[in-house]
Amino acid sequence: MANFIKSKKQIEGIRKSCQGLAVIFAHLEQMVAPGVTTLQLEEEACRLIAEQGGRPAFKGYKTHKRAIPFPSALCISINEEIVHGPAVPSRPLLEGDIVGIDAGMELGGYYSDMARTFAVGKISATAQKLMSVTERALELGIEQMRPGKTLDDVGKAIQKWVESQGFGVVRELVGHGVGLGVHEDPQIPHYAIKESGLPNVRIEAGMVLALEPMVTEGDWHIDIGANGFSFVTRDGKLAAHFENTILITPDGPEILTKI
Repeated sequence: MANFIKSKKQIEGIRKSCQGLAVIFAHLEQMVAPGVTTLQLEEEACRLIAEQGGRPAFKGYKTHKRAIPFPSALCISINEEIVHGPAVPSRPLLEGDIVGIDAGMELGGYYSDMARTFAVGKISATAQKLMSVTERALELGIEQMRPGKTLDDVGKAIQKWVESQGFGVVRELVGHGVGLGVHEDPQIPHYAIKESGLPNVRIEAGMVLALEPMVTEGDWHIDIGANGFSFVTRDGKLAAHFENTILITPDGPEILTKI
């Protein structure tokens, strides 16, 4: 358990990185509109990250030694894309789309991670409900992130809410520890721990965790998209994704990536 706990110095560095990333997301949110391209969002994100003295955590990231490096700073996932959509080659955002933007920043050796799903112009009632339910799922999961609780408490709270609203929770992709690297242990399922086969870790003060429920309009099963990076819904229906980096304090969760 000790290796999950961050020191005070590390926490302050992670907090600074997270606060900077939240500022960047506030700018990106204002840009999302019909006709804007993924390349424009990518270029602005890179400019803002560099302005802060940071580095894009995802650009060039490899899941394993022989993997193709991820080509962009932003993951931009549109409609049926769940996560990990590259920002390049450029694609235009269209009226009625929903677009998930996921980004991480390394600043002074410390990592932040967050995601939001945005409406592009006027969207359908189903898309709006999906986004609202997913954002609420993140909030309910965070409420469980207190010392003495477990990852199972977090996952069950998310799953119960999402399924009560008629949507699906993605199983193959999970949350994770973060701060000294892009992805750290523990892995955090957004559903009951017994389904995952992962250890039911007890939550303790000093942990820094990225919680990121991915919710589908229809069935929760997923596939790899044609670009080799994106995860997409198998049935072609919509997906939404919200993520925050959370510090566990003795008094409960502190959202480090709060806009």
